[in-house]
Amino acid sequence: MLSVVIPSYNEENLINNTAGTLKQVLTGADIDYELVFVNDGSSDNTQQRIEDLSDNDPKIRFVCFSRNFGKEAAIFAGLAAAKGECVAVMDCDLQHPPATLVEMYGEWRKGYEVVEGVKRSRGEESGAHRFSAGTFYRLMSKATGMDMSRASDFKLLDRKAVDALLSFPEYHVFFRALSSLVGFKKTSVDFDVAERTEGESKWSTASLIKYALNNIVEYSAFPLHIVTWAGVFTLIVSVLLGIETLVRYFAGNSAEGFTTVILLQLFTGSIIMIGIGILGFYLSKVYDEVKRRPRYIISKMN
Repeated sequence: MLSVVIPSYNEENLINNTAGTLKQVLTGADIDYELVFVNDGSSDNTQQRIEDLSDNDPKIRFVCFSRNFGKEAAIFAGLAAAKGECVAVMDCDLQHPPATLVEMYGEWRKGYEVVEGVKRSRGEESGAHRFSAGTFYRLMSKATGMDMSRASDFKLLDRKAVDALLSFPEYHVFFRALSSLVGFKKTSVDFDVAERTEGESKWSTASLIKYALNNIVEYSAFPLHIVTWAGVFTLIVSVLLGIETLVRYFAGNSAEGFTTVILLQLFTGSIIMIGIGILGFYLSKVYDEVKRRPRYIISKMN
């Protein structure tokens, strides 16, 4: 059986269409399935729409959070609740094409244990968003040692891969990176990102920046290396200025005034404060992990 995990946040206008479309596509392909909607603390009628569908269709199940815990938590809650021999994760807005899901299932039947949905095109995006997304995935590729330039949450995983993912104990999880780290026999399927039929993306620019920073810190030591190289650069500048000052002093032409001293203090002080800030960010993540709080709290499920 194929389990399809569908994180949902304030998607009341899409639930019925998403469930109906998936039912039509999977039934038409003669695939035994279940749909697992994960309500990530929605403030609209998303949960009621899901429960109405579940009451009338035993193939539709749900997990409802007590509040909003974020998409990553919703994905892992869905993976934990899924009962299928293979589990797919896709967006509720159908920007991940259901027809591609059938192709991914076919690859799993051939023996592949991780089937990646790879974006052939990213749909309509601003130039700034495309640049920032590209920069983020280049950094993540270096952090994981794997190509994540076209990564997405649209994946199909064998039960072994799902169990491996659920064994990761960390509080902060990043599904795209962890699903690349678990290994197993992999292949990929290209797809074009479809346009949303209802509503707008729940990701604001600020939330995307926060999401990117958190995941870069979680899976990469790159920001710490920036501090190190900034220290090396400051040392080189200090040595050069020191040599210039000594030359001027012995030549009887030493610089007067405090302008240079003040500028140097401001420069080195800024580097030190930025370095402390980066270290504090890493320390806060360590603090979150050692508290061992649950990733999510479930209020109801079926």
